[in-house]
Order: sequence, then structure tokens, then C-alpha cells
Amino acid sequence: MLGAIVGDIIGSPYHAGGMKSEDFPLLTFKSRPTDDTVITLAVAEALMESMKNHGDSTTGAKFAENLKSSLRILCKRYRNIRYGQGFYYWLRAKRPHPSYSFVSNPAVRVSPISWAFDDLETVEWFAEVSAAITHDHPEAIRAAQSIAGAVFLARMGHSKDDIRGYITGKYGYDLSRTIEEIRPEYAYNTSCPDTVPEAFTAFLEGENFEDVVRKAVSLGGESEALAAISGAIAEPFFGIPTLIQVETFERLRNHMKYIVQKWEQWRD
Repeated sequence: MLGAIVGDIIGSPYHAGGMKSEDFPLLTFKSRPTDDTVITLAVAEALMESMKNHGDSTTGAKFAENLKSSLRILCKRYRNIRYGQGFYYWLRAKRPHPSYSFVSNPAVRVSPISWAFDDLETVEWFAEVSAAITHDHPEAIRAAQSIAGAVFLARMGHSKDDIRGYITGKYGYDLSRTIEEIRPEYAYNTSCPDTVPEAFTAFLEGENFEDVVRKAVSLGGESEALAAISGAIAEPFFGIPTLIQVETFERLRNHMKYIVQKWEQWRD
């Protein structure tokens, strides 16, 4: 989960796109958590509420209800953070229904699920549940499941070739292009089909956590989503340098810090 949050904060100054270089200040006074951090923390909170102790069983229905509650409560707490229009309407609705949309929101927030369960099938099932409460388009569900699966495989020690093969074989994403091939024509885009494969490529080409995030931001798209998704996969594969963890943690608001600390204790 921390990899997604770190990626979000690093990518935040470049949200509007246009950054076409890997040579940029990693953290600046403009680096701050966005809605991607808030919704990721909401998933973590929902898991902890649903399972109490790490390793406990839960149901999809219980998790879905807790996630609805966590999203609405946490996003209300941070109401001054910008949220996507469709998601904002979901938050405000008295009886919220999922949108038939495939923006990157479900893929960005899914990574805590990969740390909560110890088998791939369960991870992908709860990833589907987590997506469908707000975005029930097949592309949104495919994106959430693929990212959750990749994070889990990285956590289990699988190689990049293993992860690439699984994602292309099961989910059908084209991961044949390189970052250098993608970058020139790539532009700001919030859809899963035009964000998730690019985030995978940043992870697959990256040599360490920082390099992964720099490659994601350098595409010039929705930088915090790209960096959050690729950072989520890079965390279990490479680990996050301590200095980067410390500097990004300091940028979190107090209650965000509390959830992260609670999550780390729960996960252990």
C-alpha cells in the first residue's frame, strides 16, 4: 500500500501531464497526497474493519459495506482534496450506485488487498468487489484485478517475466511497447486501458523503486495515478528506500499517518 501512496505524492506536482523526462525533482514543496492516497487508505481501513486481525476470514458483502463507509467517511474528512466528478457524485448520493465507468480509480486504490490475503484467487476476488462498488465496468474490474494480482505476485517473490506473462496471459494487456516508444505520443488520460498497461511497463523497465516512479511520471500523463499504480507493484518487488519513505510520510496529514501506522501494525 505504501508504494501507491509514495507514488501518488511524487507524481502530484505533475498531475496535468506534460512531464516528458525522468530528470525531475523527486519531492518538492508541491508534493502532497491527492485523492489517490485517500481512497487507498480507505481500502486499508475497510480491510482492517472487516477482518479485525490479519488472517481472519471475511465476506465480499461485509468488505463492500465497510469500503463504502470508509470511502465516504474518509473522503468527507478530506473534502478539500479534488475528486473525480463521477466519484464525487457517488460520494454525495444518498443511495450510491456504481458508475459504468472505467477510469483508473479502482486500479489506484486496490493494492492493500494484495497484502491482506495469502492466495491469488482470493486477492483477485476481493479486487473485483473493491472496484464494483463504485465502477462496475468490465475494464475497471479487469484493471483492479490485474494490479492486485501483480502486487501479490511481486510480494510472493515472482520474477518480472512471471508477472508479465501472467498479466498478458490472463488479462490481455499489451506490454510489448517500451517506455521510449510510449512516451512521445502519450498524453493525459484517466481511463484504465490507457493507464494500466503504461504503469505496468514502468514497473517492468524500472531498475529500482525510484526508477519505476520516475519512468511512470515521465510519460506525461495523469502522473499521480501512473506513479501510484507502478509504485504499488514496485514496493514488494524492490522495497522503498528509507529516505523516500520518511520524506513522503512527513507530507501526510495526521489522520493519514495514523492509518498507515495502524496498517503496518495490522499487517505484521
